[in-house]
Amino acid sequence: MNEFEASPAGGAAEQITAPKPLRVLMVGHKYLPDQGGIETHIYETARRLHARPEFDITVLTTDISRTRPTHETIDGVPTIRVSGYPSSRDYYLAPGVAGVVRRGGWDLVHQQGIHTLVPPLTMAAARSAKLPYLTTFHTGGHSMGHRNALRSLQWRALGPLLGSADALVGVSHFEAELVAQEARIATDRVRVIRNGGGLPQLSEPVSRVPGLIVSSGRLVNYKGHQRVIEALPHIIKSVPEARLQIYGGGDSGSNEPELRALAESLGIADRLSITALPPEDREGMARALCEADVFAAMSDYEAHPVAVMEALSLGCSVVGLDIAGIGELVHEGWVRGVAPQSSPEQIAEAILGGMGQPSLVDPATLPTWDTCAQALSDLYLEITRSRKPGAVG
Repeated sequence: MNEFEASPAGGAAEQITAPKPLRVLMVGHKYLPDQGGIETHIYETARRLHARPEFDITVLTTDISRTRPTHETIDGVPTIRVSGYPSSRDYYLAPGVAGVVRRGGWDLVHQQGIHTLVPPLTMAAARSAKLPYLTTFHTGGHSMGHRNALRSLQWRALGPLLGSADALVGVSHFEAELVAQEARIATDRVRVIRNGGGLPQLSEPVSRVPGLIVSSGRLVNYKGHQRVIEALPHIIKSVPEARLQIYGGGDSGSNEPELRALAESLGIADRLSITALPPEDREGMARALCEADVFAAMSDYEAHPVAVMEALSLGCSVVGLDIAGIGELVHEGWVRGVAPQSSPEQIAEAILGGMGQPSLVDPATLPTWDTCAQALSDLYLEITRSRKPGAVG
């Protein structure tokens, strides 16, 4: 793209014209109205980037229900959905992804996530069309042990496509090093851009509720809600008013019945609430977190937990399992850590230690969605300039 073009009058004078915005296709296997870390990351960054004159962002996602609109605008950002298969599994085979990538006239393709069948389709299509592309890993855990065991083989198989990318991004240093090692990619090829965690400012102050423990995340085993439930009877011995509020989505594989049965067996069913907040209700989530006496993050695996960042951004006291991406936040001094193999009594002790305490980190020093979007903006421009020198001013 040229910053200058000849005057229509044919004279020697040249007039300045604004460069055309870069057409960026941001691809994720799931997006709103589904909820989760990747969905939140795409929503928060896509709308910020789309609001800038340098970019024209389109989100491409899949629809395994095959009931949602194929074209929709969400907060100003065009969204395309293609059918995914099968409807009862999380493989997300979506052949239509390749066609959208190849025929859209994109300047840049950004693949978000690497743990379904969407990433290889996206990256292969971009490579065959000679389009610049980058990939953000967004690795996740799984409740099935054999699926977790296959992750390293999956990442190694993606190695050639990842190696051909114009840029690679990890959302934490832990993730960057892990995927680089498994995919056999030089660690220095991966840059780290952390998730933000900002939530809307509330119009009215919300008071902390003494004894209220909040745990947030999908209702699946690896998210660790059951660990907090098992610890709750021991917490109640010291804090009789203690109760647990879980905010989790209603996935098809939801373990909500098991969580409620566990609470019943421990005699604390009346101390447990499970609620699903709509993903677009950001004020509702801010209000919920502000009420927490302590936020518990007991997940087996998080690359860089959005829910934890949201809690920290509001000044919540956070207690988390010292493993994977949450462990990185423990080592940063942002989260009070508890060992992965801790007993319910030990987890209870750690949660009690976080109750009524201030956050360990000043929210003003944390990464935000604005800083995340700015880092992506810089990277997009860097890639396109290296492919087409001087393309964007």
